[in-house]
Order: sequence, then structure tokens, then C-alpha cells
Amino acid sequence: MDKVRTSQQRPGPMIKKHHIQIDAVTHYLESQSSPDTDRYVFAYTITIRNGGEAPAKLISRHWIITDANGKVQEVQGEGVVGEQPHLSPGEYFRYTSAALIETPVGVMRGEYRMLSDEGEYFEAEIPPFTLSIPRTLH
Repeated sequence: MDKVRTSQQRPGPMIKKHHIQIDAVTHYLESQSSPDTDRYVFAYTITIRNGGEAPAKLISRHWIITDANGKVQEVQGEGVVGEQPHLSPGEYFRYTSAALIETPVGVMRGEYRMLSDEGEYFEAEIPPFTLSIPRTLH
């Protein structure tokens, strides 16, 4: 039988106390968009995963949405989709929302303010992701 090394026995990255992983998937909502009036609507599905070793609750969100013309919208508020999910290590929360911009391409980024069960506030960065209408093949 092979001997399995534990993470304590091999060199490598340590698990962070607070490590929130955020992934985004976007979809262009053609039926709600109107390119003739510079209205482009995108749905985005966010997965928030607690990859750390401490439970934490999502308190608030801060989004920065930038279209291809450089127009910036900032959105701040409590929770996400009316919830403030509490995530134990290894757990995740997934939700879908939407954004409206005036160009066919844009970028979203931001942060979630989190609160650990120990009373520590920390920020979880939302890495930039692209909003883009699908390419048309000719």
C-alpha cells in the first residue's frame, strides 16, 4: 500500500484563513437588449466559494461596471439578490443577476465585504470579467 503524504508533510502553499474564490459566467440577453438604442443587457452567474479555513458571511457588494466608451457605473448595496449568505469552509453560493450597459462590450469587477464568525471584516476581490455579445460568423 502506498503511503499518502498529508499537506503538512509536503511543501506548498498554506490554506489562507480568509480565501474567497469568485467565478463568473456571462450571457448576452438578446431578448432584453436593443442595440438601436444602445441598450445591451447581460446576465451574469456568480459562484462564491469559501476556500479558506474560517466561516464567513457576505455583508455587502461593490461593483464597478465599465462599458467600451469608458462610462463607469458603480453599484453598492447589502448582500446579493436579497441574501447575505453564510459560507463554511468548502461551501459555495451561486446566484444570477443582470447588468445593462450602452455598448456591446464591457467589463465588471468589484469586491464583496465579508465578516468572519470571529468578527473580522475582510474584502473578497471579484476579478474582472467581460460582458460581450456573441460573435456572428459570416
